[in-house]
Amino acid sequence: MEPIIKVNNSTYYLGVNDRQTRFFENLWPIPHGMAYNSYLIKDEKNVLLDTVDITYTDRFLRQIRAALAGEKLDYIVINHMEPDHSGSLGLILSHYPEATLVVNRQSKKMLEGYFGEVEHVLEVSEKETLPIGSRELRFITAPMVHWPEVMFTYDPLEETLYSADAFGSYGTVDGGIFDYQRSDTEHQMNECTRYYSNIVGMYGPFVQKAMKKVESLPIKQICSVHGSIWQERIPEILRLYDQLAAYGSEPGLVLVYATMYGHLSELADTIAHAAGRAGVTPVKVYNLASQDVSYAIGDIFRYSGVIIGSPTYNNSLYPKIEELLSKLEMRKVSPRFYGHFGTGSWNPNVAGKLADFGERMKWTTVADPVTMLMSMADDKEAEGVRLGEAMAKAILSGTPEIAK
Repeated sequence: MEPIIKVNNSTYYLGVNDRQTRFFENLWPIPHGMAYNSYLIKDEKNVLLDTVDITYTDRFLRQIRAALAGEKLDYIVINHMEPDHSGSLGLILSHYPEATLVVNRQSKKMLEGYFGEVEHVLEVSEKETLPIGSRELRFITAPMVHWPEVMFTYDPLEETLYSADAFGSYGTVDGGIFDYQRSDTEHQMNECTRYYSNIVGMYGPFVQKAMKKVESLPIKQICSVHGSIWQERIPEILRLYDQLAAYGSEPGLVLVYATMYGHLSELADTIAHAAGRAGVTPVKVYNLASQDVSYAIGDIFRYSGVIIGSPTYNNSLYPKIEELLSKLEMRKVSPRFYGHFGTGSWNPNVAGKLADFGERMKWTTVADPVTMLMSMADDKEAEGVRLGEAMAKAILSGTPEIAK
């Protein structure tokens, strides 16, 4: 077995890479896999922080044994009860029955729901610490980031924050577990954004409260249960979370549409090219008939301009567009600059539905919608150019405000 990796002077990384699962939560595509991270602090008392998905229990157990090197496992801290982190807990306890589970009031209820009665359980709160020898671990409740029982664990000796799902990302950790060992910074931050927007996105106010609790702590490392360990890029990931949790944005346009036969693609390109010529960068275009909605949601969380297009389908919106709108409403993404367009061979009635969505979201509509019947005509091309240019003017003028 390969050597166990040290996170710091007294902590070991016990994680696994999942390159088999296609969809996280059976919903979100993970073409680059997923990392499930666990950590072991060694002191007078040895503490395991979270476990991994049950599929990888055998590999995980070998890592625990290697890191403990014959020593006792005293505590298992459960920061998050979701099964991709607690799924192997029952099997781990069968090998280490004397270990005490450290939980908060909310996670204790979930523990009983998932595993029934557990013999050794210690309930903790923010007011309590866990002495383990040379340090006392602190606990920070972070409800709804993104389950109600979530908490962070802070190690004051190593100045390390164990942050459950917060600051995590999609993707395996390849070639090294630390952020500075990766050269694909832009891809990594994009996957952090997509993960946040897909999984945590509707709980921005709760994320802000949790970040407020930890902002005064000296932090040398942030250890999430997914993705790389943050060291060099801690300021960058904190800035990103500040923006995402506040539903802030940066200049850029996300144009999302769907088409059955391709006619709407021509109008979408006309609008996107007009915005680009007018100075907007980047311009991200998604066709949900062939691309997954999770990527579009990630960019809508990031950029200030959104244009949505749909054909008429069964006298309503195209189903993939309906899915997008539903997920955006659930996540309460606001404010944004907004425009929309659509088509329908004999009854292009999508304009009203897309307009109603913008009003519910309190987004700022920048121009009249573009609605065409069958295929592109010269007048519709001109209207598409006007919509793209109007969006560019709005984006370049500054940050959107919530529409009154």
